[in-house]
Amino acid sequence: MPFTPALDFVFEIRARVTETLHIGHGDGEVTEFTPIVGGSVDGPLLRGKVLAGGGDWSSTRGEVCELDARYLIQAEDGAVIDIVNRGFYRPKPDSPDQYDGDLQVSESGHYYRTSPVFRTDAPAHRWLSETVFVGLARPERDDVVIRMYAVR
Repeated sequence: MPFTPALDFVFEIRARVTETLHIGHGDGEVTEFTPIVGGSVDGPLLRGKVLAGGGDWSSTRGEVCELDARYLIQAEDGAVIDIVNRGFYRPKPDSPDQYDGDLQVSESGHYYRTSPVFRTDAPAHRWLSETVFVGLARPERDDVVIRMYAVR
């Protein structure tokens, strides 16, 4: 039988964002920066907050938006964790609403996925630096909500 990787929900990041800043136009490309000004982290394996000061640099070509976010989260125990979260947002008409139990984790008509990488030397959170993750993202009011799953 072929191997199929499994995903385990580990936590959800709610990144509070403010008004996007236009950087420039390239050859068929629009570059922007969206500041991250705070937020929360909540889940079975990590709880804490998103620290202000990070942001998301995006490049849009046609309908495809390439995301490159970098920010810090602080665990409840005070450990600071760096996250580089790259991904894509694009229309995908055949994509249905997706749920994890009763929670809607993505909206129909959109592909919004990320591939985060974490760095920390805090022993309690070292597992973040040694695990591959997939993020399912969705906009929610002034937040970008990313539900993180560890690949097993």
